[in-house]
Amino acid sequence: MPSFSTRDGDFSYLDEGNGPPVVLVHGFASNARVNWRDTGWIDHLTAAGYRTIALDNRGHGGSVKLHDPEDYRLEKMAGDVEALIDHLDLARVSAIGYSMGARILIDFAVRRSDRLSRLVLGGIGGAMAKGEMDKEPIAAALTAPSIDDVADPVGRGYRQFADRTRSDREALAACIRGYGRPVDPAEAGRITVPTLVAVGSKDAVAGSAAELAAMIPGAEVLDIPNRDHMRATGDKVFKEGATAFLKG
Repeated sequence: MPSFSTRDGDFSYLDEGNGPPVVLVHGFASNARVNWRDTGWIDHLTAAGYRTIALDNRGHGGSVKLHDPEDYRLEKMAGDVEALIDHLDLARVSAIGYSMGARILIDFAVRRSDRLSRLVLGGIGGAMAKGEMDKEPIAAALTAPSIDDVADPVGRGYRQFADRTRSDREALAACIRGYGRPVDPAEAGRITVPTLVAVGSKDAVAGSAAELAAMIPGAEVLDIPNRDHMRATGDKVFKEGATAFLKG
């Protein structure tokens, strides 16, 4: 994977295809390959005529691993997205984020809508926007001496995934402790880029797509039928709906 550097370290990314650029920002504990290549997104978007660029967020994949929660504040993670766009010398891009990646892009869009053509927010709705998820059991599970010490079912799932992908668990724990901040409706109201909010109809983690979309002027809603938070990621309805939205 190619990479670029900032004052915080090195960042890996994928860059494939030709056409209008689309930047993809993955969810927590995932990476560009797992979130976007393994689910078919990169093949789908390149076939649709887009230059497809997928970032490994800090703490994930091949990018820099930091162990202080302060290094994962949203403004820093959103800054990494802008650093990638600058590195590639792109004036404006469309962007698709999933879960944590969508939350990062909300923060980016509040400050830099001028760098965005279109915005797709996947796997984030009213519940996640309000910060209702208790993240400490996940952080504790990631830093536990052994998975046998983890009783919380959600934390255990993240620990199993982190072990399977050989992730830096200390970095992931710092990330989940650092990046969370509720969406301020007043800030979201300043987003001027055309936006699509896409959430699985059975996604209890994300909550209501319509509730988040109501905070963003003119935002559209895409309900992904019969999908929960994990299974919505690579769903055909999500891919086709997002691509149709990007084409305007």
